[in-house]
Amino acid sequence: MAMTGNKVSLKHLVTMETLSNEEVMGLIKRGIEYKQLPEAEQLSRQYFAANLFFENSTRTHKSFEVAEKKLGLEVIDFEASTSSVNKGETLYDTILTMSAIGVDICVVRHPDVDYYKALIDSPTIQTAIVNGGDGSGQHPSQSLLDLMTIYEEFGHFENLNIVISGDIIHSRVAKSNMQILKRLGANIFFTGPEEWYDSSFDIYGKHVHIDDVIDQLDVLMLLRVQHERHDGSESFSKEAYHEQYGLTVERYKQLPDRSIVMHPAPVNRDVEIADSLVEAPKARIVRQMQNGVYVRMAILEAILNGKA
Repeated sequence: MAMTGNKVSLKHLVTMETLSNEEVMGLIKRGIEYKQLPEAEQLSRQYFAANLFFENSTRTHKSFEVAEKKLGLEVIDFEASTSSVNKGETLYDTILTMSAIGVDICVVRHPDVDYYKALIDSPTIQTAIVNGGDGSGQHPSQSLLDLMTIYEEFGHFENLNIVISGDIIHSRVAKSNMQILKRLGANIFFTGPEEWYDSSFDIYGKHVHIDDVIDQLDVLMLLRVQHERHDGSESFSKEAYHEQYGLTVERYKQLPDRSIVMHPAPVNRDVEIADSLVEAPKARIVRQMQNGVYVRMAILEAILNGKA
């Protein structure tokens, strides 16, 4: 990975850990530029992209598709339910096929953590891999759109008080964001049930109760309760979770005027956040979805720069 002038150049994007601070800021600022452009400059030649989603997705899948079409890429249809995956084809062989037929970029979401390692280490696979989420591992494009949303609001990250709240141990969004936000100088706090937290995260921030920090926050980053990643052994009450850990109307009123509320969505309304607050003045949930298209355009462009 490298910076060429003001342009970021990437071979793959699979984790935030491999991006330098300069590359992160380059992608954020390019996303903001795309947001301000009436339309993207068309590509000099034909490129093909495929979106291979082996877990359910609305925002990530469709915003990548919109980003690809805005840039002028040819988008190749792929549905896991009707592919040779149902005949026992491995992910490696699926991507090997995509590479062989000339697909330039594969955006992949897969339930296996670190699924991408065998793909990017292969001497045969030539398609670029963009990680659309690997189990409970990483979600770099979501992290970048979150960073873009914060940067639009504050113009910096240094010394911002940011709380990541909720189902932290199962969240690839939390893992991507805690690493890069700490590196960019933010003060990180974690809130939520103790059983959904791991002491390995202590190197990034401190676990606190939301009511102890609610009036000091710049950013409240809520996480979805990921029922599908729990084993079903624990009892769960939506009402109790909302009252103890969620953004209630009462807690919202305690937020400083400068603060913003974020959520990667889909939102469990009246669990992580009160239904009436999803589109409240301090909420940036809709803007995050909008910014997802533009930062993913920046990611795709960086991959194309790498190919060029």
